[in-house]
Amino acid sequence: MVKTSELRMKDVINVVDGRRLGSVQDFDLDLEAGQIKAFVVAGQSRLLGFLARDRDTVVTWSQIEKIGDDVVLVRIANYSQAAP
Repeated sequence: MVKTSELRMKDVINVVDGRRLGSVQDFDLDLEAGQIKAFVVAGQSRLLGFLARDRDTVVTWSQIEKIGDDVVLVRIANYSQAAP
């Protein structure tokens, strides 16, 4: 079992292109089922965090490939750095 506090400290890596997406920022919970439906990966800061930040990414539970000791591996086939 993985605690949410431990999950927040792990880097999220997309296995499709090897890109580091960021770290877990928030969770989408199903309170009735007691399960995590998705988590939000915070966009990386640009220009030392003063002006802007990349978009946040929502990763559904089905997109998670593996939760390791240091990283969370996800499979997002159509991920792009372009803003929506």
